[in-house]
Amino acid sequence: MYYHRKINTPVGELQLIATDKGLRAILWEDEDGSRVKLPVNGAQSAHPVLDETTRQLEEYFAGRRRVFDLPLHFEGTTFQRQVWEALLRIPYGQTVSYAQLANLLGNPKAVRAVGAANGKNPISIVAPCHRVIGSSGSLTGFAGGIAVKERLLKMEGAITTSTLF
Repeated sequence: MYYHRKINTPVGELQLIATDKGLRAILWEDEDGSRVKLPVNGAQSAHPVLDETTRQLEEYFAGRRRVFDLPLHFEGTTFQRQVWEALLRIPYGQTVSYAQLANLLGNPKAVRAVGAANGKNPISIVAPCHRVIGSSGSLTGFAGGIAVKERLLKMEGAITTSTLF
């Protein structure tokens, strides 16, 4: 069973989806669920995981939380789950390139596969795919949009100047 909640944040409305195993997804406003293959039209629910996720996201956006402590329910291929777990090890306020992430996984030739798995990360912000950038330092694809990625990285102090024109 899926439990749903929509919350307003400084980066727009987010939809939280949980199961009894943990947080299953954080979806961006108007996302249709195809990226993560989940139903997005569930009734608003009460659930302890949703309550705790809401609280921790509020703290994060207020600058009072740097590390999330939530039960996560990742579903994907073994490789995708390895990439998503590796995202959890990228410290607040830091970035890594797709190549660095592939190296961290012990598979330096898997840069494109890492990028594809990163793009399907179902738990945005908490599993911080926004901290993965191009080798040149460019901000590349992000389900929430490049402007949101830049805003999150600026909020964390990972970048200080605008990369958008």
